[in-house]
Amino acid sequence: MATSAKKKKTVRLASGRKRARQDVKLNAANTALRSKFRTAVKNVRKAVATGNADQAKAAFQNAQSVLDSVADKGIFHKNKAARHKRRLSQQVRALSVAAA
Repeated sequence: MATSAKKKKTVRLASGRKRARQDVKLNAANTALRSKFRTAVKNVRKAVATGNADQAKAAFQNAQSVLDSVADKGIFHKNKAARHKRRLSQQVRALSVAAA
């Protein structure tokens, strides 16, 4: 009787049906922003790994704006965004100090 995929119940009230439709759209938007966040962080880490300071700085600038926008929209807590920015900036700074 137990199945691995649970079937969602259909909502009877019109307001509930509307909420379900909105949830689908919001979930898709949040997933896209989360993916954008991961890609931005990954690009900075790749640039640091290759040792290219200029490319790492440019990727970090892009990642900062993505992190701030994701935190402002409430996808992640602002402290999580600040923590990621701090760690990435340390890596970029260490790369530029090593190059100098």
